[in-house]
Amino acid sequence: MKSETRKLAIADYKKRTSVAGVFAIRCRASGEVWVGQALDLEKIQNRIWFTLRMGDHRDAELQRAWTTHGEASFSLETLERIEDEELAYVRDTMLKERVQHWRARLNASAI
Repeated sequence: MKSETRKLAIADYKKRTSVAGVFAIRCRASGEVWVGQALDLEKIQNRIWFTLRMGDHRDAELQRAWTTHGEASFSLETLERIEDEELAYVRDTMLKERVQHWRARLNASAI
């Protein structure tokens, strides 16, 4: 039974859908905001926080703020979700447009 349960769990994991969207990272200490896009909003914070903890995030300004103010000063919020878009090129175009909108609206930097 243990093997069967494991197989079912793996099958369920593979069937799950990821939700793409736009997110913002905010630094409470400095007031800075960064806006980016992700194909899987559920996983993006872990990915970004890991690179920041390692000290090798590709965005130098974000890394500098993280190093200066520490992890406790940062939060990630979902700004917009793009659900149920099956065509990758349509989803990617929508993401680019919405990221530009949110960057302008929040006066944020790119990530």
